[in-house]
Amino acid sequence: MNRNCSDKILICPTRKIVFLVLILITSFTIASGQMAKKQTPPLRERIFFGGNFGLQFGTITNIEVSPVIGFWVLPRVNIAAGPEYTYYKYYDIHTSIYGGKIYSELVLIQDLNKILPLGSHMGIFLHAEYETLSLESAVWNTTYTTNRFLINSFLGGGGLSQQIGRRASVNFTVLWVLNSSGYDYYSNPEFRVSFNF
Repeated sequence: MNRNCSDKILICPTRKIVFLVLILITSFTIASGQMAKKQTPPLRERIFFGGNFGLQFGTITNIEVSPVIGFWVLPRVNIAAGPEYTYYKYYDIHTSIYGGKIYSELVLIQDLNKILPLGSHMGIFLHAEYETLSLESAVWNTTYTTNRFLINSFLGGGGLSQQIGRRASVNFTVLWVLNSSGYDYYSNPEFRVSFNF
């Protein structure tokens, strides 16, 4: 392990960059042959919007907003990024968690019905994500002297995408946290439902 990057909470910035570059290069290499065979769509058709929105009320209140803007780099490869905000309340404990994420997806199968004719036109994709979140020190019982601290997470997994319109889809994703931040912020695996349009 690099002695300059021994902090258990933050991962070495060089390793983060190398990890993201390897994911992107692999995605581009796998899908690069597709560009030569198909005409490139206009820019406005390659940009997409989406994200997650969650509400939970009761003993635990959890409100999550996570919009994204993305770009189809190749017909089967996209890159997206966006901010995240979560308000969490449990009895008298309440906190705001905020940060951002960037991810890339590689579509392995665009239409499952072409392989298994069951009438389901779902797609299958791989997902790799890097996320930074700011947490409140007092809520997470840390020894930090500052009010807030950052955790960095690498998440990887895959999912199913169901078209609900010409450009709209709902995605069901299962992700695993690939590094340890020292805080159990996510359950492992993490289940998400998101929308793109």
